[in-house]
Amino acid sequence: ILNIIQGNDVEPTQIHTALQRMRERQSIRFIPWGPASIQVALARKSPFLASTNKVSGFMLANHTSMAELFDRLLGQYDKIRRRNAFLDNYRREPMFKDNLDEFDSARETVQCLVDEYRACERKDYVDYDYARSE
Repeated sequence: ILNIIQGNDVEPTQIHTALQRMRERQSIRFIPWGPASIQVALARKSPFLASTNKVSGFMLANHTSMAELFDRLLGQYDKIRRRNAFLDNYRREPMFKDNLDEFDSARETVQCLVDEYRACERKDYVDYDYARSE
């Protein structure tokens, strides 16, 4: 989803033409199982900022590239956990006195998130089986 807030002197047709060009050139990769989702909100000016630019915008995206970020985070966590580094303070707490199962459980949760992001990139995601992926 892409939201663009338009300035005063930009024609809506310019924005729509640019979006159409992006679709035709396939410069943006969309998920194979869903429609290409680009939403445009047009306004005279931003209600929050005074801007001299013709177009200002805000984009909040949740996309499959997040899997790489979480995967990298898991790799860093695994290195630290293997060495048991930085865990002394946690072991002093009653919750972690006997074991560090909470850390392992959290790691599994993040791994499931990565697996689902990876599954989103497949054409058969609509039929994705959560039980099979565990």
